Amino acid sequence: MASPTSTLPLPGATRRTLLPALPFAPSVIASLLAVYLIWSSTFLVLRYMVAELPPLATSGIRFLIAGSILYAFLRFRGAAAPTGKQWLLSVASGTLMFFVGNGFVAIAAREVPSGMTAMSIGSVPLFLSVMEAPFGQRPTALQWVGIALGFAGVACMGWSEGSASPGALALLFFAAIGWASASLLVRRAAMPAGLMAGATQLIGGGSMLILGGFALGERFTAMPSWSAGLAFVYLLVFGSIIGFSAAVHLLRNAPASVATSYAYVNPVLAVVLGAMVGGERIAPSALLAGLLVVAGVAVLMTSEARKHRAASSVVTANAVQPASAERAAA
Repeated sequence: MASPTSTLPLPGATRRTLLPALPFAPSVIASLLAVYLIWSSTFLVLRYMVAELPPLATSGIRFLIAGSILYAFLRFRGAAAPTGKQWLLSVASGTLMFFVGNGFVAIAAREVPSGMTAMSIGSVPLFLSVMEAPFGQRPTALQWVGIALGFAGVACMGWSEGSASPGALALLFFAAIGWASASLLVRRAAMPAGLMAGATQLIGGGSMLILGGFALGERFTAMPSWSAGLAFVYLLVFGSIIGFSAAVHLLRNAPASVATSYAYVNPVLAVVLGAMVGGERIAPSALLAGLLVVAGVAVLMTSEARKHRAASSVVTANAVQPASAERAAA
């Protein structure tokens, strides 16, 4: 006679079989949620910070503190100190990424709604794909469709947002180019390994922001309100340290299509947060322009993921065939 345990599943086993398997490790899912939610919220929080504080100098202090904390932590954990050449590359890429990219966004945030700012910066993958074409990374036909669709949205933003000055919109345009240029440099330069590259970029870019802000006449003339002070702390802790670390973890442990999916998720969430929390209203024409950008980036990155999977399949097949032939010959 069979024992009860041989015919009836244990309660614990039943729970384990009924629970769906997670597609990724819990740390990857947590990092993905952090990048989605935190980086989507930074555009709105930035608006509260720059409403009272100098945009360039304050952003520079935020990045310099975040980079110094990361650098000290990594050195304590045994990470190698960057070489002089790596520091120079970090300052160059950090200047493009944080001075041109974030600095220009911080100035424009005083005029442009946070949702539209996020949609504009969401165009970075479009610029990067065009910049990589001369280096052999030529887009496919479908990717060119995505690029054309996204740039049509970028062009529409120029005349769809009447509340922002042409100068503010131009700053957002060049901010996206700065981010793309920094990404291109990082991909092709011998940067420090892992998070150390981010730490040195934060230090280099933050230092240049502080120098640039004071050179342009920015000064701290009064104590900020609680809202501006809390915004600074949130951007420092969550936006720079936690969000940046989560993004690096994704790039190391998740497929590229998943790790970079924030590029078209964040603009949508930023619009929702801006409307629900910040009371922002975006004109229908501006919203349509932003949706064109998001759609173009989604098409571009989905096609890129398929291209990489196809290339990986070819490499795997080429590696398996000789082994199979050897087994057949044996």
